[in-house]
Amino acid sequence: MVSRTAAFTRLRPAPPALAAWLCAAATVLCQILYSVTDPGGRTPLTVLTVLCFAAASLADAWSRCGARAAVTLAAVAGGGGLLAEVAGLHTGFPFGRYEYTDLLGWPVAGVPGIVPLAWLMMAWPALLAGRALAVKPAGVVAVAACALAAWDVFLDPQMVDEGYWIWASPEPSLPLVDGIPVTNFAGWLLVAVVIQAALHHWVPRPSDPIPGPAAGPGPALYLWTWFSSVWAHFAFFGRPWVAVAGGVLMGAVAVPFAIRLGKGFRWARVSA
Repeated sequence: MVSRTAAFTRLRPAPPALAAWLCAAATVLCQILYSVTDPGGRTPLTVLTVLCFAAASLADAWSRCGARAAVTLAAVAGGGGLLAEVAGLHTGFPFGRYEYTDLLGWPVAGVPGIVPLAWLMMAWPALLAGRALAVKPAGVVAVAACALAAWDVFLDPQMVDEGYWIWASPEPSLPLVDGIPVTNFAGWLLVAVVIQAALHHWVPRPSDPIPGPAAGPGPALYLWTWFSSVWAHFAFFGRPWVAVAGGVLMGAVAVPFAIRLGKGFRWARVSA
C-alpha cells in the first residue's frame, strides 16, 4: 500500500505537466469556439488550436519522459511531417497530388508552417495509446501508427471543406469520406509508421505503462479529439458519414485506450 502523502505527491502535477494541462484547456476552448464560428472566420482559430495542442504535446512529453523527449518529438514528428508534406506537395508521393491554398500562410518550401505542428501535436498522444495497448515494439508502432493515421479521416475532409488544400484527383475515395483520395490515407499510414517507429525507439518508455493524469493531458487529448470530432462532423460540419467512418476507425484505438486507462486508474486508487 502507498501512503497518502506519497499518493498525493504522485497525483500532483509537475510544472511541465501543469503547463501541458493549461495548453490542453486552451486547445479544447479553441475547438469549441471553432465549431460555432462561421466558416469564413475559422482560420485564426485553426492556427491557434494547432499551436496550443502542439505546445500541450511537447509539455506532456517533457513531463513524462524528460526535456530530451520533447526535443525528439519536435524533430521526429514535426521535422518528419514537414519532409513528408514537402515530398507530397512536389512529387505526389506518398499522399497523391494536392496543393495548398494561401489561407494558412507562413509557407516553408510551399507547406504552411502550421502543418508540421499538426503532425507533432497528434503523434505524441497516439504514441501513448500505442504504448498503453501493446508491449512489443512492433505492436506499439502498429497501434500508434493506426492511432495517428485514423485521425486524418476526420482532419482531411474538414480542412478541404475549409479550403486549406485541394486534391487534384479525389477519387477513388475512402468509403463514406467523399472528396479525399484513398492514397492520402495510405500515405498517412506509411508516414505514421516511420514517425512512430522513430519516436518509440528514441523516446524512453516510462516505467509506468499506464499514463496517469498527473503526468499530463496526452491521453485525455486523444480521447477528446476522437469524441469531439465525431460530434463536430455530425452536428456542425455537415459530414455525418465522416463522423461514422472516423468514429469507427479512430474508435478502434480510442475505446480500448479508454478502457485500459480506466482499469489503470482503478488500480492506482486501490494501491493508494
